[in-house]
Amino acid sequence: MSAHTPPSSWTGRVREAAVEVLPPEKLLPDGQPTYVASWIYVFGVATIASLVAIVGSGMILALKGPAWWHYTGVGHFFNSVHMWAVELFFFVMVVHLWGKYWMAAWRGGRTRVWITGAVAFLVAVPTALTGYVSQQNFDAQWISTQAKDAMNSVGIGSFFNLTNFGQMYSYHVLLLPVAVIGLVAAHVLLVRRHGVVPPFVLDSEKDAS
Repeated sequence: MSAHTPPSSWTGRVREAAVEVLPPEKLLPDGQPTYVASWIYVFGVATIASLVAIVGSGMILALKGPAWWHYTGVGHFFNSVHMWAVELFFFVMVVHLWGKYWMAAWRGGRTRVWITGAVAFLVAVPTALTGYVSQQNFDAQWISTQAKDAMNSVGIGSFFNLTNFGQMYSYHVLLLPVAVIGLVAAHVLLVRRHGVVPPFVLDSEKDAS
């Protein structure tokens, strides 16, 4: 048997490194442990599903603009889908986050799995805030003028100006969503690599072993 010859191209080296980090049997497994059949993971999948709905409805709203989503029936519909998808996203994400916290999901070398999930939640908060102030209505005006004092009090109002529609809209439709999607993708890939955290071992099971 001949020794493996490393590929000469950078694409080949990247491919081999990716397969070594995340083999296909881990990336797309055909079986899971029995303890994965838990509602806490349903909330995790619901988080991803609601994020897909947010991005899809948000793309439609961004293409048509505020004059459409405020003054037409179809625009109202997609605006409502976007808003309720955000509400669902935060609800199921918080349940999943707290559930994994009490399960100590960072055990067994899974620290990065936990961190990417927690940071995704933290980044999602300003993403939602920039969306509220980008509505182009009286609600947006009220939220932005009230929230700017909070931003000024912590010293970031000079470069995160909630009353600047162009800046907030750019953050909301591009910069922050890309960060959230990237963190969620990294979270899922890390879960695939390290596997789902097993439940705690009971003291009686320890004694029996």
